[in-house]
Amino acid sequence: MGKTVKRFITLLFVFICALSQFAISAFAQDWPNRPVRIVNTFAVGGAADILARMVADHMSGVFGQQFVVETRSGAGGMVGVQSVAHAEPDGYTFGITTISLLVFAPITNPRSGFDPQRDLTNVAYIAGSPIVFVTNPVYGVKTLRDFVDAAKKSSKPLTYSSSGVGSNGQLVAESFAQQAGIRLEHVPYRGAAQGLTDLIGGHIFFSSQTVSSSSGHIRGGTLLPLAHTSSARLPDYPDVPTFKELGYPELVTTNWFALSGPPGILKDIVEKVNREVVRAMQKPEIQARLRQDGLMAEALNVEQFKTFIESEAIRWKPVIERAELVGK
Repeated sequence: MGKTVKRFITLLFVFICALSQFAISAFAQDWPNRPVRIVNTFAVGGAADILARMVADHMSGVFGQQFVVETRSGAGGMVGVQSVAHAEPDGYTFGITTISLLVFAPITNPRSGFDPQRDLTNVAYIAGSPIVFVTNPVYGVKTLRDFVDAAKKSSKPLTYSSSGVGSNGQLVAESFAQQAGIRLEHVPYRGAAQGLTDLIGGHIFFSSQTVSSSSGHIRGGTLLPLAHTSSARLPDYPDVPTFKELGYPELVTTNWFALSGPPGILKDIVEKVNREVVRAMQKPEIQARLRQDGLMAEALNVEQFKTFIESEAIRWKPVIERAELVGK
């Protein structure tokens, strides 16, 4: 092959690459030019749904296109997440993910083959809510010490609800039981609401749920909070102690929510969405709503969020193994 031909092929290759980059850049700049879908992977009315609508409202105003929330719940969020993972990576489908989906699920069910870093584009951290132990006031348990004493005196394990097997609520409860030397019996539900209803009805002893899910019952006095997993007391719940201050420093965590999309979304689109999610969560009116529901936002860029997910997996894997929740 002559030098002229080689040079022509090289120039043609460079031209094609440049043209491709131009087309990609033009596509990213034109995005969005039609409605964008945000899949709420959990029940309507829950924290995931509320946060999805907060993000959608902000995005609609910023980009001049409708961001529409579509609920596809089931299997602990996996039904919705799988629909997002298999969508076209064109920036027109995103979904609400959680610590349970991005961190716990791959550890508790390693044979599923689901890898949240490979099978999703994890775009932005939205907000997180601490886990709180709540009980029915009729049981006469007013403090965490009372709770431990009741558990040790009981001939049977104390029953509790969470949002499901492998949820953050279950992991916190099981970790606490190991540290406190008590026996608990997990009663999983498909979501927070039914478990809290059964607690109010006296069918279980306590619930390990997010503050955001329990906030209405706490404020209304129908449920009594014993302790939560934030690192410090919450401004809107100053009388509720933390597990940390009560001698359980390892129990500092939040059940966090994120925005993810299918793998392969253009970097420019991912960064645009990340920036706007961060901006949305910093709005004073949204901050006020988040505090009321015990939710806390954190500004992480795309790379920081990726590192955060990896660090959470490292942290929680031994906890999950000690609780014997790893699938065979």
